[in-house]
Amino acid sequence: MSAPTASLWRLANFRNLWLAQTFSLVGTQVTILAFPLVALLLLDASALEVSMLYAVEFVPILLLGLPAGAWVERLRKRPVLLVSDAARAVALLAVPVAYVLDALSLPLLFAVAFVVGLGTLFFDVAQGSYLPALVAEEQLADANAKIEVSRSASQLAGPTAGGVLVQFLTAPVAILLDALSYLASFVLLLFVRGREVATPPEERQGLGREIGEGLRFVVSHPLLRPLALCDAAANLAFAAVLALQVVFAADDLHLSATAIGVVLAVGNAGGLVGALVSGPLSTRFPPGPLLIASIVLFSVGAALLPLSTGAIGFGFGLFVVYLGVVVYNVVGTTLRQLATPERLLGRMNATLRFIEWGTLPLGAAVGGLLVAPLGLRTVLWIAAGVCVLSVVPPLFSPVRTLMANPTAETEPSVTP
Repeated sequence: MSAPTASLWRLANFRNLWLAQTFSLVGTQVTILAFPLVALLLLDASALEVSMLYAVEFVPILLLGLPAGAWVERLRKRPVLLVSDAARAVALLAVPVAYVLDALSLPLLFAVAFVVGLGTLFFDVAQGSYLPALVAEEQLADANAKIEVSRSASQLAGPTAGGVLVQFLTAPVAILLDALSYLASFVLLLFVRGREVATPPEERQGLGREIGEGLRFVVSHPLLRPLALCDAAANLAFAAVLALQVVFAADDLHLSATAIGVVLAVGNAGGLVGALVSGPLSTRFPPGPLLIASIVLFSVGAALLPLSTGAIGFGFGLFVVYLGVVVYNVVGTTLRQLATPERLLGRMNATLRFIEWGTLPLGAAVGGLLVAPLGLRTVLWIAAGVCVLSVVPPLFSPVRTLMANPTAETEPSVTP
């Protein structure tokens, strides 16, 4: 582990991991716009089919979300990251190749989405367990904030670039660039040399028992449980929004591909602001009240989306959403990592992914099904209502009064 006084930018391991994340995230943001536009423009897909395409990417979480954590803990983390990047790159390359061969189809897009989701599941579980081994404990919040800056910057630049690429070079070319971004991430990860922690064979308890231990840890923890429930509800709402935002912008707001990209980028600028201020906010305010405030903020943003009648209103609503979400993510991720023993990090991350992300395909599918009878705007109102309810679990738990980040060895510090 690095010396506490070292700057994160001077740590080659963290710097390479951060750069790898940045390359892949920019490409991913291009594909978030390009993938549904491939279905809409080239395959004449319906709103339901587009939402199902989004949902399929999260099906691996429902199928393998829990065992993924136990598997990752048994392995060295860097090879998991490398295989995940390679798998996603190969899957995405299939789209432009099929387009050139005139073999592009919705079943192929569904298959690609599934493989990309599978790679993302294992990458995120391994990355969340690997990062604490690359930096000192007191640097962890700063490291998470820097990764969120990268994520938010990609969300700012990616949609704009995606809109331009789709409009002038076609959507398959945009997806090709995402595949290349995963290859760039793969190369950078080859230079990461962190302390590898894998469960020795003699300490393994069997897959079922290890999964059960991870579940019990999260479900019984007074801080992790309410945050997991909050994330599950918020993700249920956001899944519908993310699956339908391009359709809403194109069909209801009548925006061009370039305009949609600009609007999504303007909205995602809120995430960049959130990433930049989350570090200073974490030093000035206790984590519990800060988490509650961030939930209220992104809930307000969600309510602004169905009120929008044009590009400016829609972009501003997304700006507020992502501002709150990123502050919540930085503070919440740091809290979870510090509250979890190292040997349980993989299972904690996987269990939370299963609980939190398991609602994403459900939200996307239900949102798509409700479009025909209720309309896009009504579906966005329902999503906003569910988002508001997400504040309830942490509001009525020790999270609300948490005054300092906990550690895996101590009880959480709360006000009386």
